[in-house]
Amino acid sequence: MADTYPPTWSSTASLHQARAEYEALCRPLPWSVEPSVGWPGEEHPHTGVVTAGREGRPGYTAEQKADVARLREMVWELSIEVSTHPYWATREGEARVGARMALKHHLDAAATPPETEQCPQKEDRAPGLSQTSTP
Repeated sequence: MADTYPPTWSSTASLHQARAEYEALCRPLPWSVEPSVGWPGEEHPHTGVVTAGREGRPGYTAEQKADVARLREMVWELSIEVSTHPYWATREGEARVGARMALKHHLDAAATPPETEQCPQKEDRAPGLSQTSTP
């Protein structure tokens, strides 16, 4: 695959890496970029369940804002680089779709963890053990 898509493959791999870093960075961040005092939720009159409230948050630090902006810009630029690469203009119709899917599946296969050990099949079980046991 790397022979077929040298610049596109490496750019796509970089895009996936940047997107993963961006998501990992954003996951633990507060819900509000700017400091917020939050607001109380409303209690349902019949069930007592409180909904729609938010706790106050300190907001992002200057470093967090810079990291988010840097990674968003990187993801944006790599997305444009991959989707507008001149290679795609050399393919038409189904050939283009097939080439994009081949690239996608190649990257998916590279990121797939090794298979986990499966439960033994019936013939692999120790002799004398049945599939169901009765007391």
